Amino acid sequence: MSLIRLRTFIEVYRQHSITAAARVLSLTQPAVSQHIAGLESAVGKALFERQAHGVIPTSAADELAADIGNKLDAAEAALATARARSSGIAGTLQIIGHADFMAEKLPEGLVPLLEADVRVRMHTGDGPLVTQMLLEGQCELGISAHPVTDERLKSDVIYADRVLAVASPAVASRLMLAESLPEALSEEPLLAYNLELSLIDDWMVKNGIATPDVLPAAVGQDLRALRSLLEKGFGWTVLPEYLCTGQLQRGELMEIQAPVGNTTISYNLVWMPASLRQPRVSWAKKILLERLHIQDL
Repeated sequence: MSLIRLRTFIEVYRQHSITAAARVLSLTQPAVSQHIAGLESAVGKALFERQAHGVIPTSAADELAADIGNKLDAAEAALATARARSSGIAGTLQIIGHADFMAEKLPEGLVPLLEADVRVRMHTGDGPLVTQMLLEGQCELGISAHPVTDERLKSDVIYADRVLAVASPAVASRLMLAESLPEALSEEPLLAYNLELSLIDDWMVKNGIATPDVLPAAVGQDLRALRSLLEKGFGWTVLPEYLCTGQLQRGELMEIQAPVGNTTISYNLVWMPASLRQPRVSWAKKILLERLHIQDL
């Protein structure tokens, strides 16, 4: 069985579509169909049931994918890394992630790429947009704090951090001196990442505090904007520690002590397996995972 046929099979299996697989692999639909037909002839079994809107894997396809899927990804990544050592890796890397993380953490991993003449194009967006841009082939790597649930994507935790409740010193002191912290928090303006109260809800549940039934005073998906509001003495929120360490040290913000304990946030590096066939992308993935190491929490 040729490597290209196996890669074509895995991509059709993950996409449930010959058309989508052809787009990802930069092949024509007839070429993809021929690869699948050749592989079916080699294994002696049908691998997909053709339907009007895609294909459905057979049990034989499920077994073959389980046997070779991750091994093929690893082999192609290793080959791409080897090619990167022996050939130029210059080119353009398209990467998307949360705006605050891209601005304040990602540069730690970008310097080696830029020094190696890799041009970097940074895009910002939330978890759903990261998934969309990767699946559509508009970006090659993504960084998301949302769980990766689409089976066509792979991910690895690139960074983890504590999540702290913070406010200006005046607001935090007032909250900590209150007879009831839950009641005091409910009376203070709340700043949030979104209306679902991501991060905030987890912190409050862990600390036995009821989620507020009022809308946040301000909502913004760049947490640096919420941080700026806190510094001006307005409201409270929770932030990953890397976003407020300097402000806490300088006394611009103060931690609201958690009654039970703080929660954590994990950022995932996300990619389409087929993209790792490009030496530039495979090498960039390796460098970013090495440089933006997981913190000891």
